Amino acid sequence: MRKLISIALAVLLLIGSILLAKYLIDSKNKPKPVAEKIVKTVFTQTVSNKLIPIIITANGNLLAKNKIELYAEVQGILVNTSKEFKAGTTYSKAETLISINSDEFYANLQAQKSTLFNALTAIMPDIRLDFPDKYDKWKFYLQNFDLNKPVQKLPETTSEKEKFFISGRGIYTTYYNVKNSEVKLNKYTLRAPFSGILTESLVNQGTLIRPGQKLGEFIDPSVYEMSVSVKSEFRDLLQVGKNVELFNLEKTKTWKGKVIRINGKVDTSTQTIKAVIEVSGADLKEGQYLEVALSAKSEENAFEVSRNLFVDKTKLYVVKDSILDLVTIIPVFENQQTVVVRGLENGTQILAKPVPGAHKGMLVKIFKENKVQ
Repeated sequence: MRKLISIALAVLLLIGSILLAKYLIDSKNKPKPVAEKIVKTVFTQTVSNKLIPIIITANGNLLAKNKIELYAEVQGILVNTSKEFKAGTTYSKAETLISINSDEFYANLQAQKSTLFNALTAIMPDIRLDFPDKYDKWKFYLQNFDLNKPVQKLPETTSEKEKFFISGRGIYTTYYNVKNSEVKLNKYTLRAPFSGILTESLVNQGTLIRPGQKLGEFIDPSVYEMSVSVKSEFRDLLQVGKNVELFNLEKTKTWKGKVIRINGKVDTSTQTIKAVIEVSGADLKEGQYLEVALSAKSEENAFEVSRNLFVDKTKLYVVKDSILDLVTIIPVFENQQTVVVRGLENGTQILAKPVPGAHKGMLVKIFKENKVQ
C-alpha cells in the first residue's frame, strides 16, 4: 500500500513538472506589447509676408516740468495757515504754503531799524554844519522813515567827503544789516511760485523747523516731461519740435507730446541717446509710466513672430508633412513682444505656440478648429 502511494505521488510530480515547463516556455515566446506612439497636437500659423512698418517704442516715467523741493532756511515753529500743509492740497500762485513763527526775529529787526534811525538822527547836526546843501535830503529821509515798513534806500552821496562822512559814522553798515534782516524775515513765509499741488509733506503744524530741513515737494500738474532712451542708430527719428504719440500700458489712452530736448551725448554703456518729451493732460500724474511710439522705416517681404517661439535667437520650428523641422531666419527688428523677420516662404506653417519638449523630427498633428455649420 505504501509503495502504491509513493508511485502515485511520483507520477503526479512528473506531470506537474511537465505542465510548469510548458507554461514557462509559452510565456517566454509570448510577443511583447508594442508601445503606442503619442502624437502631440500643435497650433500653427501660416506665413504671409507683407510690408511691415517698423514702430520703435520707448518708455519712461512722467516728471513735472515745474517742480520744487521745499527747504527751510530759518528756524521756528510751523504755524497754522489758511490750508493744511498736507499732500494733495492745491495752492494758487503767491498763496502761502508755509508760515514759520517769526515774532522773535521781527522784534530783533525792529531793534536794528531803531538803531539805524538813531544813528541818522545823531549825524544830522554835523550834516547841517559841514554839508548844509545836503541837509534837506537827509532830513526828508528821516521824516519818511517808518519802522513798520521796509527801509528805503539811503540818499545818494554826491561827493567823496560826504560819502566818507556817512561811512565813518557806520551808517552803511547799519543800513545793510537791516536790509539783510528784512530779506531773512521773508524766508519765514514760503509762497507758491506757481499754481500747483503739494505732492509730499514732511512736517506738521506745531513742529520745530530747523535750517536746511526738507519740508515737502510742490509741483505744477499741468505740464510733464518724460525722458526716454533711443538706440543711437535711430537718432534721426528724434528731432526737437517733433510731435509724438504717447500711450499707457493698457493702450486705452493716448496723448500728444513734443520733443523739447535731445542729449548730444551717446551713453557708452547702452549706446542710446536720451530725449525729453513734453506732454500735457488732465489725467496725467507725477510718476506715471508711459510709452512713446516712433515711426521708422517699413520692411518689405517680412513677417512678425512672437519672441517666445525662437530657438537660439535665429531659428523657428516649422511643420512639414506632420514633422517638426528647424529653419534659420533673419531677424530684422525686435519689439517688446514680437520680432519682424525675413527668410520665411509664404504658406509655411510655423508654430503659433511653444511646444514643451519640441525637437527636430518630432511627429505632430496640426490642430484644426471645427467650424459650426
